[in-house]
Amino acid sequence: MNKVVLITGASGGLGRVLSLRFAEKGFSVAVNYYQNKEAANQVVSEIINNGGKAETFYCDVRSSSDVNNMTDLIYRKFISIDVLINNAAVNVDSLLIKTNNEDWGNIIATNLTGPFNTIRAVSKYMIKRKMGHIINVSSHVGLKGHEGQSAYTASKAGLIGLTKSAALELGKFNIQVNAILPGFMKTEMTESLSESETEKIINANSLKRAQDMSEVAEFVYNLSQMTQVSGQVFNLDSRIL
Repeated sequence: MNKVVLITGASGGLGRVLSLRFAEKGFSVAVNYYQNKEAANQVVSEIINNGGKAETFYCDVRSSSDVNNMTDLIYRKFISIDVLINNAAVNVDSLLIKTNNEDWGNIIATNLTGPFNTIRAVSKYMIKRKMGHIINVSSHVGLKGHEGQSAYTASKAGLIGLTKSAALELGKFNIQVNAILPGFMKTEMTESLSESETEKIINANSLKRAQDMSEVAEFVYNLSQMTQVSGQVFNLDSRIL
């Protein structure tokens, strides 16, 4: 039986690259999307055209009922959820004193409550099978902070804390929970950054270049295959912490 990976926010950017990589390795891929159904369908089509197995699953990760319905559907379809990758995230750059309650609430709900919802829903299946791996996509700013990103920073810092607590609670069931800091990548989210801000981030990088998403996807896949590692935060960024 093929292993199954659920990737949230899998319609584009890193989520798309992760989906393709896991499919190449023989996983059936549950491609979660919220708004961009067309892009999610394109990911699935690409996987199927290359001989893999994949299906789209709509879900607003902010909603626990949506998440429960999605995971139930995935389990009925694939009979297993072996790996969960919490990749879905949003951001609105704004100074703390100018951040409104709506933006704060949406960022925290998507980036932190979303992973809480998915971990809670998926872990019940993993507990029954006494195995599973959960990988949370956090950020360099979750440890270092960043001006104009108080909400995003708080959500990613919280995700690191959630990773460690979940690892402690789920380890007794042979479930691993880890987080990665993927580094600065050219994605839809970072497109809104000014040229000067992008240059500043890259110059802070010891290699003076942006991260390669394919390398991140390869690392995440290899991490998902490890059996003795949990509760860790892996920095794939070459900005020094």
